[in-house]
Amino acid sequence: MAMLTGAVVLDSGSALAQGGAQAFGPGNPFYAVSTLPYQAPAFDKIKDADYQPALEAGMAEQLKEVDAIANDPASPTFENTFVPLEKSGQLFYRALYVFNAVTQANSSPELERVQELEAPKFAAQDDAIFLNEKLFQRVSKIYDNREKLKLDPESKRLVEVYYKKFVHEGAKLKPEEKDRLKKMNEELSTLENSFRAKLLAGAKEAAFVTKDKAALAGLGDAELKAAQQDAKARKVEGYVLPLQNTTQQPVLSSLTDRSTRAKIFDNSLTRVERGGTNDTRETIVRLAELRAEKAKLLGFPNWAAWKLEDQMAKTPERAIKFMDDVVPAATARATAEGKDIQALIDAQKGGFKLEPYDWEFYSEQVRKAKYDLNEDQVKPYFEMWNVLENGVFYAANQLYGVTFKRRTDLPVYDPDVRVYEVFDTDGKHLALFYCDYFKRDNKSGGAWMDQFVGESKLLGTQPVVFNVANFQKPAPGEPALLSFTDVTTMFHEFGHALHGMFADAKYPLLSGTDVPRDFVEFPSQFNEHWASYPAVFHHYAKHHKTGAAMPAELVEKIKRSEKFNQGYIVTELVAAAELDMQWHTIPAGQKIGDPDAFEKAALERKKVALASVPPRYRSSYFLHIWSNDYSAGYYAYMWSEMLDDDAYQWFEENGGLTRANGDRFRNMILSRGNTEDLQQLYRAWRGKEPSTGAMLKERGLVEDPGAAQ
Repeated sequence: MAMLTGAVVLDSGSALAQGGAQAFGPGNPFYAVSTLPYQAPAFDKIKDADYQPALEAGMAEQLKEVDAIANDPASPTFENTFVPLEKSGQLFYRALYVFNAVTQANSSPELERVQELEAPKFAAQDDAIFLNEKLFQRVSKIYDNREKLKLDPESKRLVEVYYKKFVHEGAKLKPEEKDRLKKMNEELSTLENSFRAKLLAGAKEAAFVTKDKAALAGLGDAELKAAQQDAKARKVEGYVLPLQNTTQQPVLSSLTDRSTRAKIFDNSLTRVERGGTNDTRETIVRLAELRAEKAKLLGFPNWAAWKLEDQMAKTPERAIKFMDDVVPAATARATAEGKDIQALIDAQKGGFKLEPYDWEFYSEQVRKAKYDLNEDQVKPYFEMWNVLENGVFYAANQLYGVTFKRRTDLPVYDPDVRVYEVFDTDGKHLALFYCDYFKRDNKSGGAWMDQFVGESKLLGTQPVVFNVANFQKPAPGEPALLSFTDVTTMFHEFGHALHGMFADAKYPLLSGTDVPRDFVEFPSQFNEHWASYPAVFHHYAKHHKTGAAMPAELVEKIKRSEKFNQGYIVTELVAAAELDMQWHTIPAGQKIGDPDAFEKAALERKKVALASVPPRYRSSYFLHIWSNDYSAGYYAYMWSEMLDDDAYQWFEENGGLTRANGDRFRNMILSRGNTEDLQQLYRAWRGKEPSTGAMLKERGLVEDPGAAQ
């Protein structure tokens, strides 16, 4: 049984709400298991009106299944408790996984209304299961006797994970405390969904719009055509530059007009701080304060302490120390980089002080001066589909022996989505992989991986996974040319996909990417390394017109510039992670007041308040922590980076990209999901505990990996 992610609702006047579960029947595409390969979603049949009835019917069916388990008169056994629990909710999850996917990547006003209404019901669904006293008694009895039951290791692990999850979710609370908790969970889910909806609308409204082509000086022809296309899609004159989810915007590296850069940057900073219905600041304050109250009810000093209880870091103190230890080297490097940029501005007689919206533009010039390299030189060699098929897929083939075949016979939710079938080393069918790479106004920002169907030997299901990104869509007939940062994003998200596709577990709860946050980013960040691995790089870095390989001197320039700007990159990342922890270590009862003042004080307190280096996300648009289940968890990217760089060091020490190394990594890490203790899992593969040395060296923050352990 999977935990819920996301939420939904309909106002009582909606046709869907009035229909409710009664409208659900054989005509609904979710009524039965899809007959398509791998049980893939029948997007050619699914309509917006199908989701709510299926979700409602699925939740009702799951609660009946759980009630039957809880009230089983037979003595609790693994077979009559945990096995049916893992089989419960199949209709619900069949609809939920697809619903979550489309509301994130291809939403509509009707889906937004459903999402708003169902959100508290999703929270109530989890509560109905994990706060069920009779069910918990059965789980507890089996847990207490697990050593005597002679369970296989994976089944024993399932018992332990479930028991800890029940306790973590409040199963030991008194009845009146459970009632309070349910009300809190309902409000939290509503607030989290409200934040997501406000951010989606606010980001769209904050796009930079101009009729003046001169204001966009510095953009290439392809970028200008794309901006015109975006304007046409919105039915406005001129040009539109949509916002990415991060504080900094990629176009700032090219725009020569400083006033344009300033306007775009201000739009980014204030996208949901303009008053009105899309302002998120009251929402995040209430979320932070309510989360602290919930943590207190559950017996924890703050939200972070509750969230990290079942993570690798275990405590916020350990995660915070990990981040604090990185801050001095990162900010010192960023300060030095800023001085280089200011020197360039002064040399050009700019007559102004470096501002955040200048950093990308002038750092690109510094890079060009230092390494004779700029993005316009490299983009023609990174055509998106070629990167995917001859880079991302090629690396997976060389490491793990898997092969890929495009499927054009399977329906998709948007014409830009592609589907590939994945075959294992012996030619057997392994998985389906969907990719949706282009930005749309109805798509959430950022990049992510998720699944339509999860792997489970118990359920007899194979993985159907997908990657989503927000790359600029080219004008019709033009190629989609990527920066090397975008290339790395593709490798990153496909690392998540491999984690899902290689899953080899019996139970859904332990399968694939269903692992703690500070481990789940490990496979994805590890996969980034192959983007620049010579044998892989040379296979995909081909000119999109001529097919010629990237010249050796340009490859060398990219290699020499790899550690360029790392002070800035690490500082903006650690600033966001520290900010996340400051929001989530407040005690219950503390009133936050002005969220902008809270943010300013938090960044100063953690010594990451650099005027020219803003956090990667400001509080008001920090989607990860307010809606995407990364609250008190954004540190996981850095924690996982420690693991991934340490793991890559092992590969380097043992022959690099080889099938033997890949198979070992797949068998001992990627396929295991959460079937074993993850610290022990990593130690068994690596042969020792991970250290930060390789990470700091990889970032160029130290020279000797032995200097920081």
